[in-house]
Amino acid sequence: MLPVRVPTPLPRGGRPGADREPRRGTRWRAILPPPGRWRRPLRELLLVVLLFAAYKLGRLLGAHHVEEAFANAGRLWDAERALRLPSEEDLQDWLLKLPPAVVAANVYYKYVHFPATALFLVWTYARRPWHYRWARTVLAVMTGVALAVHIAVPLAPPRMLSGLGFVDTAAVYGPGVYGPAHDDGMANQFAAMPSLHVGWAVFVAVSLILSTRTRWRWLWLAHPVVTLGVVVGTANHYWLDAAVALVILAVVMVVLRPPARPRRHPGRDRERLDHPDAAVPGSDKSTAPHAPVAA
Repeated sequence: MLPVRVPTPLPRGGRPGADREPRRGTRWRAILPPPGRWRRPLRELLLVVLLFAAYKLGRLLGAHHVEEAFANAGRLWDAERALRLPSEEDLQDWLLKLPPAVVAANVYYKYVHFPATALFLVWTYARRPWHYRWARTVLAVMTGVALAVHIAVPLAPPRMLSGLGFVDTAAVYGPGVYGPAHDDGMANQFAAMPSLHVGWAVFVAVSLILSTRTRWRWLWLAHPVVTLGVVVGTANHYWLDAAVALVILAVVMVVLRPPARPRRHPGRDRERLDHPDAAVPGSDKSTAPHAPVAA
């Protein structure tokens, strides 16, 4: 019997190969991620924006307590001297001997604080998702507590105490950070305590140390050390501002304990890479073909 060739039915549209032609819009669908993947990043971004807006609004509520802020600054200065803390003025005098270092400190103070924290959150979200939610929550709670202290205890920073010999380095050397001392609608300049510059920097360093494994991770501690020297040397904060920020951070981290690091099995992972068809140790399932069993 001769073989009979059955004709292949034509695809929709009546043209051979019509099913191989991409439909309109499929190229963009292949490039862009599915819509569902955008929901969580957008939700997190919206949450961070709302938290930042609430923080800025709360700071503005305490921006006009001038007399109380300067009175608290005098009390804090006396308390530091009673505690025999080193004078912030001594550190600034040393910094003022190096004008390029003063400008670098002002740049660090103005441009590193928020961008570094934002980059930390983005990197943690993308590379350490098991660590991200805890980090975001700790930052939000710490900032909320700091905001409450800002409102309850307005405090003029050292740069406003020219009678004690302090210099507003940002106003003199640039780049400028704030507007006029008593008429700035964008920020509460009487929110010196606690120092969120120091608090955020310490948390970013500690969080990166906890969530990474590289032997160089301890170098992240340089960020809060430099930040502390910058905020004090530029006369934007007192020593006790940093100390109070560290106390708040410590309490928040004790209450909100960091998540456990996911377990890794280097030997098992290497075996899976070398023998992808081998059975997984400790499992009764295997994708390798079974040998016939003799009867």
